[in-house]
Amino acid sequence: MSALVPRKLVVVLKGYPRLSETFIAQELLGLERAGIELVLVSLRQPTDTSRHAVHDEIQAPVMYLPEYLHESPFRVARALASSFRRPGFFGAFKEFLTDLKKDFTRNRCRRFGQALVLAAEWPEGAGWLHAHFIHTPASVASYASRILNVPWTVSAHAKDIWTSPDWELSGKLSSARWAVTCTQTGHVHLQSLAADPSRVHLSYHGIDLKRFPPMDRPLSTRDGRQPDDPVIILSVGRAVPKKGFDLLLEALALLPDDLHWRFVHVGGGTELTSLQTLANALKIDDRIVWEGAINQHAVLAHYQSSDVFALACRITPDGDRDGLPNVLVEAASQGLTCVSTTISGIPELFVNDKNGLLVDPENPQAISAALLQAISEPKLRDRLGRAVQQQVRSTFDYHTSITQLRVLFETQWSRAD
Repeated sequence: MSALVPRKLVVVLKGYPRLSETFIAQELLGLERAGIELVLVSLRQPTDTSRHAVHDEIQAPVMYLPEYLHESPFRVARALASSFRRPGFFGAFKEFLTDLKKDFTRNRCRRFGQALVLAAEWPEGAGWLHAHFIHTPASVASYASRILNVPWTVSAHAKDIWTSPDWELSGKLSSARWAVTCTQTGHVHLQSLAADPSRVHLSYHGIDLKRFPPMDRPLSTRDGRQPDDPVIILSVGRAVPKKGFDLLLEALALLPDDLHWRFVHVGGGTELTSLQTLANALKIDDRIVWEGAINQHAVLAHYQSSDVFALACRITPDGDRDGLPNVLVEAASQGLTCVSTTISGIPELFVNDKNGLLVDPENPQAISAALLQAISEPKLRDRLGRAVQQQVRSTFDYHTSITQLRVLFETQWSRAD
């Protein structure tokens, strides 16, 4: 292996590119523009049929690891032979066996196999590993770090924090040089599990405000009374349980029959068909538009043409939940009144009746009441939308998070020089 250069950064991602992870893409672009050379490593092949413009601006090469080890037996075998000769192999293998005893799954074996391939095909000159998500990508990064004797760091987000066992989080926080997460709730939880809490940092993602220019939204006259001018309610997100779209549909069905509204859903997801079936059973399907997955430019157009943004986030039985969904920040940047729930990091941006409407999760009646208020009171929408747009534009610029990350990396790299 040639001499390692810490400032050449290998970033391990679960999948790339992904429409639902624009916050990661904008971070990668920001790090490149800050002068950091990147190599992207994806554990999965892309499945989305379109891309955001930001993906085309990222210059970093992408390496795809074998998604299923049995489909690339020769590649994995070569990687095993190559990694076996490295001094760090046995330490990594011991770590893997310890983890396997606690998590005896095929996925655990796949993580180690992917780490072997990453170590064997390590980009020339790279000297640092960073994982996005502290579950699967961090496992691959941790094993590869041991094999190669290369330091690693991690960005933790939402599902990866709350669906990972404490023993695994503690182990990764001990071996990573530092960890960063994007909500105060996640920050507190990870600090409680870290041997050195000072190595866990809080950094809100923010958004690229150039892609979401300020909108001077005129005072709307829509109040749900005019059949030919319904209030437009927008929601953006994958159709998965933690987003609470079933609760949102139930809340919409509870609205008065003589109230005129239209609901637009943007996003794909495994539950899309079942949600459409539910909408039909609730007899509101004729008021709903299912847009599917679309690019960021088209999503922006929906933000600008809608009146209310709604997201009924919940905590699922396995602990999965959102942090502070970027779509809420994006909608707020366009002066949209946001209706959501009080879980995770959402109250870290929104304060009920000050710059949004928040209700308890798992409560369709409360969601419906908040929607009714937002639909029927244009002046309230104007007040809340202006307040939250101002807050986002002053405190959620993604350049702040890029600067925080750059400082974290450069501090470590200066110690390595």
